[in-house]
Amino acid sequence: MTKLSINLNKIALIRNSRDTRHPDPCEFATAVIEAGAHGITVHPRPDQRHIRADDCVRLGEMSWPTLANGSAVELNLEGNPFAEPQPSARSGVSDYPGFMALVERVRPAQVTLVPDSDDQLTSDHGFDIEKEGERLLPIVQQLKDWGCRVSLFMDPVPEQIALIPSLGADRIELYTETYAEAHARGEHAAVLATFQSAARVATEHQLGINAGHDLNLKNLLDFDIPELLEVSIGHAFTIDALRMGIPATIQRYVNALGARPDASLN
Repeated sequence: MTKLSINLNKIALIRNSRDTRHPDPCEFATAVIEAGAHGITVHPRPDQRHIRADDCVRLGEMSWPTLANGSAVELNLEGNPFAEPQPSARSGVSDYPGFMALVERVRPAQVTLVPDSDDQLTSDHGFDIEKEGERLLPIVQQLKDWGCRVSLFMDPVPEQIALIPSLGADRIELYTETYAEAHARGEHAAVLATFQSAARVATEHQLGINAGHDLNLKNLLDFDIPELLEVSIGHAFTIDALRMGIPATIQRYVNALGARPDASLN
């Protein structure tokens, strides 16, 4: 079964547009889990433009129910491991402590390392392991010492993915924007083949496979990756939830994951 992790950044962004505590990401985390999601993803950035450091701490302190399949709800904390501490520019908002310090406090089930800069609007590329591998090695080891599963945000480049086992990471998260864009144009077959090749290499090297970025109810149905363990969806989920409500939206995403061509193989 491919698990559905809901990214709450957009919920926090709505809250941050006003001087208020609502909507509360923790409240929405409970709602999506009760509706059938399997996990929660947040991607705190140093400017705290959406999810904030204190949100992450509160999410890490929540008590989650056991899911119907017997597994536990997982919190996935995404971010650049080299992001430094930054003072808050907003009254009443705690300072950003640096990504690794935040992970040390929260101790999420999974940490997804992403090579985004502070000024990026959103994540737009994966790691270059040839250039960054030596720098990432002690980071990955520290995260594993803290009991976190480690995933690296990656473009579908088999040669890069083949280098990851030497770092000790557990999974990759395939950056799926190119697939989503091709699917919107109605010409995704060739692009999907590159993701399938990357997934085969990951599996050969005993790496788990996650995926995320611009996946939605339409393109998920054609995302034929037999080894897919988890998808992270936030932007499209938020839009769909405004139209259909949270329970109906979660159910449709769970159904979409189950209707994929490879779903019976997960």
